[in-house]
Amino acid sequence: MTDLVEPVRRPNRRGLATRAAMLDAALAALSSGDPRAVSANRIAKDIGATWGAVQYQFGDVDGFWSAVLHRTAERRAKAMTFAAEDDSTLEDRVGAIIDTLYHGLTSPDSRAIENLRAALPQDPRELERLYPRTAAELSSWAASWLSICQGAFAGLDVDPERVRHVATLIPGAMRGLVSERQLGSYADLDLARDTLTKALAGYLKG
Repeated sequence: MTDLVEPVRRPNRRGLATRAAMLDAALAALSSGDPRAVSANRIAKDIGATWGAVQYQFGDVDGFWSAVLHRTAERRAKAMTFAAEDDSTLEDRVGAIIDTLYHGLTSPDSRAIENLRAALPQDPRELERLYPRTAAELSSWAASWLSICQGAFAGLDVDPERVRHVATLIPGAMRGLVSERQLGSYADLDLARDTLTKALAGYLKG
């Protein structure tokens, strides 16, 4: 008797295009900063799709938001691959990370992430209960970011634990400087970035 093996369903080209269009529409809507944009139903309507089509592609709203975040993470990883050149100093590499974040945190993807996260539960336990896949995607970012920082300092004699400390600090610190820039600060933000670069490089030197 021959065993019956259920064929593996592979997404076809049209299905992949539909999925990509939904994710692009979600990011475009979310990057507007409008809190009402955090609606999978509304995003589906924007591209002429039904909620059933969203469910077919992503399962539910949790799957949809986690896919949106994953798409931004993939693009961010490409933009934040720092070449560890042999002749670059520790301060050069810290500066490259800070400059990339300073300019990147105002990108459409970053605005979309902020808008979505602002609408999601702030308590991690509540987020994990209501949106487990979205929470898992966000949780994975810390490890990815640490890996990026470790790669940026490859070949230099720096304490791995201090690299972890710096990796934890930089995103929040840069969001603060970017917020100051957006609000119209009287502070010299170029000086602030230079000071932060020197301070972190000094800390990494031990």
